Amino acid sequence: MSEQPASPLVPEPVPAAVQETVRALVDVSPVLGELGERFAAAGFQAHLVGGSVRDALLAAGGAGPAGQPDLDVTTDARPEQTLELLRGWAGSTWNQGIAFGTVGAEVRGHRFEITTFRADRYDRISRDPEVAWGSSLVDDLARRDFTVNAMAVSLAADRTVTDPFGGLGDLLARRLRTPGAAVDSFADDPLRMLRAVRFVAQLGLTPDPEVVAAMTSMSGELARITPERVQAELSKTLLQDAPRPALELFVETGLSDVVLPELSALRMEIDEHHQHKDVYTHSLTVLDQAIDRERSLAAAGTPGVESPDLVLRLAALLHDLGKPATRRHEARGRVSFHHHEVVGAKLVRKRLTALRYPKDVVEAVARLTFLHLRFHGYGRGEWTDSAVRRYVTDAGDLLPRLHTLVRSDCTTRNKRRAATLAATYDSLEQRIAELSEAEDLARVRPDLDGNAIMEILGIGPGREVGEAWRHLKELRLERGPLDPDEAEAELRRWWADRSG
Repeated sequence: MSEQPASPLVPEPVPAAVQETVRALVDVSPVLGELGERFAAAGFQAHLVGGSVRDALLAAGGAGPAGQPDLDVTTDARPEQTLELLRGWAGSTWNQGIAFGTVGAEVRGHRFEITTFRADRYDRISRDPEVAWGSSLVDDLARRDFTVNAMAVSLAADRTVTDPFGGLGDLLARRLRTPGAAVDSFADDPLRMLRAVRFVAQLGLTPDPEVVAAMTSMSGELARITPERVQAELSKTLLQDAPRPALELFVETGLSDVVLPELSALRMEIDEHHQHKDVYTHSLTVLDQAIDRERSLAAAGTPGVESPDLVLRLAALLHDLGKPATRRHEARGRVSFHHHEVVGAKLVRKRLTALRYPKDVVEAVARLTFLHLRFHGYGRGEWTDSAVRRYVTDAGDLLPRLHTLVRSDCTTRNKRRAATLAATYDSLEQRIAELSEAEDLARVRPDLDGNAIMEILGIGPGREVGEAWRHLKELRLERGPLDPDEAEAELRRWWADRSG
């Protein structure tokens, strides 16, 4: 079990300007001041801590998340005392986290989580602590994940800022450190390593060498973390504006080897002379380009496009997952990856399922992976109308994402080739638009429904109706809309051939 760290030496005083910034954060909301007064009147401390303090300082510097922050408060009051202090003042309270010392409250539209000072110990087998109440704010801050999250501002009248581990200096230097030894912090809770990855993307911080070394040597400890928690952190990272540096850290430290080994496996050179980009670098570039395109299209109000889009970003990152398994060395030093989209779709489905992603997300990313190469059969527009219909039908409501993925998949440095590919895809989108004006491509259905099929053939519900429906849909995809008489004639012809 880990021992609690000794209280550190007090760093340089917090500058007056910083004091004013965090005081302003408290004073913006009268509710925070009222909460502080209630606790102080009862003889208890109450301090705003964590992300809200950190983000206020980032915002003051022109960076960091905007909007209403999460409000986390720490106190020396015990949970039952906190509930009593909130009685009659909070609009509502909840105590699902009371075993860990946390009481939730909502006051005039503001939501708080108020947690008793903690002095936990960890068994370093699970990530669940043996909860123990503490009596010191500094010791409570010492058990937090990173120094930038280990700052507090008192809700008492003086609004004192407490920064015992130099979190402000780290924030100004864009540095990510742990309050104590990184190996001890990550041994207590390995999920903190994935939080480090996320903070690189979310806050633009650079991990201290000690943090990187600990992540690298302890990456295997991630096996203690449930897939659901891993998935949550990975998703949060991908949803940031610029996740690439974080993903590079994820791979370089070996964390990916534990939870997403297929991504690490993409780091392979195309040939022994290292003349071509490896698939890993290509995939990160596709992700960058997909995010840029996604944000631009969403800002323009493009139908069917949202930002940030987890499905699109997962597909951009993982679309070539099948390449390592399908790599073949051909004549004249060439390399092929035949059917890597088929293999990749299977790998995507398997890995995302293991990470407990929702089924609709799994299937959408797998479908985009499977379809991302089909456009390259378009040539210079040789596709028939039937092929265009099938492209749209197979993509379904994923079509806007498929457009973005395919365009982002072009990472060639050859400007002429890039321009040709873009123009060719413009041509395909134009054909889709033209066919959509003439036909309802978004909902390609047979020209006769099930009731009409049964009436024409004189049969009741059953397998034959489904077979007939699928035959008519194939005709619809192949030839476009049929008039009722023509559809009926085709149905009777199919039925006669089937019966004969």
